Amino acid sequence: MRAVIQKVREARAIFDGELLGEIKLGLCVLLGVRVGDTEKEVAWMAEKLVNLRVFEDGFEKLNRSLLDVKGEMLLISQFTVYGDCRKGRRPSFTEAAPPDEAKRLYELTVEKVKGYGVPVKTGKFQTHMIIELANDGPVTLIIETPKEIT
Repeated sequence: MRAVIQKVREARAIFDGELLGEIKLGLCVLLGVRVGDTEKEVAWMAEKLVNLRVFEDGFEKLNRSLLDVKGEMLLISQFTVYGDCRKGRRPSFTEAAPPDEAKRLYELTVEKVKGYGVPVKTGKFQTHMIIELANDGPVTLIIETPKEIT
């Protein structure tokens, strides 16, 4: 799995003029599922996302997690984070999991994050959406699950 994470003051997902999900302080996460990902990757990613220390403490250091600040998460399925642009001019998406498997693992990730007590909002799977956000910092990170999870 690969996640593009942005620390936000607010974020929202919109489809066809309808607000699907909206958060205030928290993380906007674009999550890609790779061919071969399993529940192990889901558990690893969920734990990493909720405990990642990207929020400031009283000394302006990035020492606080989403759990510490009681933040929210906007979690969006995003197969294009597995776009490979090294050859040619059109991205290849061969590393991205097929839609059925990606949806299953994405929805499991949503449930795992909620299990930590984090309020989670989502978009609509396999839909062209508008994502609006106010990146705070700006802080943007890319996280990928290790090749082998112990």
